[in-house]
Amino acid sequence: MSARAIRVVFLDASSLPKGLSFPVESGVDYQPFESTSAEEVGERIADATVVITNKVRLNAAQLQAAKHLQLVGIAAAGMDNVDFEAAKRLGIEVQNVPDYGSDSVAEHAVATLFALRRDLLTYAAAAKDGRWRASPHFCWTGPPIRDVGGTVFGVVGRGRIGEAVARLARGLGMQVIFAETPGFERKQDEVPLDELLARSDAVTLHLPLTPETRGLIGARTLALMKPNAVLINTGRGALVDAPALADALKRNAIAGAAIDVLDVEPPPVDHSLLAPDIPHLLLTPHVAWASDNAQARLAQRLAEMVAETTKARPR
Repeated sequence: MSARAIRVVFLDASSLPKGLSFPVESGVDYQPFESTSAEEVGERIADATVVITNKVRLNAAQLQAAKHLQLVGIAAAGMDNVDFEAAKRLGIEVQNVPDYGSDSVAEHAVATLFALRRDLLTYAAAAKDGRWRASPHFCWTGPPIRDVGGTVFGVVGRGRIGEAVARLARGLGMQVIFAETPGFERKQDEVPLDELLARSDAVTLHLPLTPETRGLIGARTLALMKPNAVLINTGRGALVDAPALADALKRNAIAGAAIDVLDVEPPPVDHSLLAPDIPHLLLTPHVAWASDNAQARLAQRLAEMVAETTKARPR
């Protein structure tokens, strides 16, 4: 490695299929690791100038031991996997990429809303499992098919993604209401969370995970929802009490749920939302963010972070 080279390591590079590349003249020595265990972090970042991580956690001791570290780039919008206080104390800059996937997540939320309201999983299965063939008519009709237009769409979380979802929803003729944000003056289109849950035909979650939001949707709050309402979570898995949601779906207390994130990822085989007997559950493997365009934007922004570090702090 040349004297001016900047060593960049990506601790969980397989989480970004698009990948990163740097021109030879950039002076970047780049090493991607498919994945990194907690025990491997210290060795892999020991001589790094820039560390890129998506979900690998970096604690104070690991940061302090990385004597050359100048920048931690988080390959995500969430920022709960780095000890910020330690980084600040050590003079290590931490940057995330907050806006790369807003449109991708918003489109995923609305796509799953269509699937739930029209019960596309049931109807797709009926087309192949014999129910359509056995119908005395040209079609087979089963569970109710509910329009998306006119839906009261409750948005919980008013950041970039929440606003993007609201914009799409309004374009489809939905009535959007937001949950109020504690600590901020309530806006005209915002209501208390309990009221939002009681009024909405669909509820979508776009909150960060904090001690206050962990388990926000549980047995009590699910009981406030209409029996024909659906829940969508593309935020953080632990916003939802998974066993409580599984129970609500089994009891038909709500009409369905689309879940893209779980409290443990990847989930264990005995996770409550992986049980085979949960009806009306559309479960996807944390891919709402992952459109081709979003991946390309994320990779580009990470490369720009490295380039800015190279330019501002040559070695």
